[in-house]
Amino acid sequence: MAELTVSILHGVDALDAAAWDACGPGGDPFTTHRFLLALEQSKSVGKGTGWHPSHLVARSGDRVVGVAPLYLKTHSQGEYIFDHAWADAWQRAGGQYYPKLQCAVPFTPATGPRLIADDPQVQAALLAAMTQIAGRADLSSAHVTFCTEAERALGEAQGWLGRTTTQYHWQNAGYGNYEDFLGALSSRKRKALRKERERANAFGGRILALTGDDLRPEHWDAMWTFYQDTGGRKWGRPYLTRAFFDLLHQTMRDDCLLFLAERDGRPVAGALNLIGRETLYGRYWGCTEDHPFLHFELCYHRAIDWAIEHRLSRVEAGAQGEHKLARGYMPAETHSIHWVSDAGFRRALQGYLAQEAEAVGDDMAETAAFGPYRRGDG
Repeated sequence: MAELTVSILHGVDALDAAAWDACGPGGDPFTTHRFLLALEQSKSVGKGTGWHPSHLVARSGDRVVGVAPLYLKTHSQGEYIFDHAWADAWQRAGGQYYPKLQCAVPFTPATGPRLIADDPQVQAALLAAMTQIAGRADLSSAHVTFCTEAERALGEAQGWLGRTTTQYHWQNAGYGNYEDFLGALSSRKRKALRKERERANAFGGRILALTGDDLRPEHWDAMWTFYQDTGGRKWGRPYLTRAFFDLLHQTMRDDCLLFLAERDGRPVAGALNLIGRETLYGRYWGCTEDHPFLHFELCYHRAIDWAIEHRLSRVEAGAQGEHKLARGYMPAETHSIHWVSDAGFRRALQGYLAQEAEAVGDDMAETAAFGPYRRGDG
């Protein structure tokens, strides 16, 4: 390989889409050029948002061999792996925690490649570039969140601190249909889910599964209404702009799956998913009417149905949520790596993260014991 160089892009549009998308193995909709471009063109990230694109591109000679979605952050919102307490401690000690570097997909708590390259040497160069940029700019820290386990191992080998967090994922054990999945559950849990789905589907309307050209502007209008309601209640204001959903339709409608509940011809609830090569990713949910268990039906049960039918390996239904456990979504580790400039703060974090990892492991084991599966069945 020719000598590697790494440079900064202040917008993903500065690099050809084909060159960006050719760097990694593919299959992750969130790190595609078109998804990141939609965030930028819709002004969901950029000026005034606290997410300032500073993407990395690695070249071997004139050939693009690696990329990383990187942002200069002036807050810790929209990340889902929380460092607010770190920021408070840093600032109480008289330091300035922000800005920091964040290698991530904004507003997207889904595991996937962050050091997007086929060669570990290139991935290492991307990581090294982050620490060099942070060091030269006198930044407090750099973070790579929801990375793969292999990327975590690479980061730890370079002196970054690893962190373990938890989500709830559904794993496809080769089920032929939803009834096969229910057969893996204990009798009591199986009966409970059948009753739950029965009540949900008695809301007085119909549920549509829409993807590709079946998605129309009025569906996105409805989804925007749902997203605004949920975002306003959870975060104070939605992270994404209305224009983002229009761009998603234009460039990624084949990657989108919308479960839409209609009653009397009106949309009353919806759950938007993105489709990966092996995984269905649940992203946004909302409603304008409250119906018992409809949230669980659209977000969890229908996702399982669709994943089984399309032979996907798993469903990732977003951040947190122990209520997912009863629906067959089991605890799964998620990973991140962190570089901090101050040696003393780093030592303190190292001890904290070791204790946190032990607590997370204990909690996962305890939580899994309450899962719905028959003993020995997942």
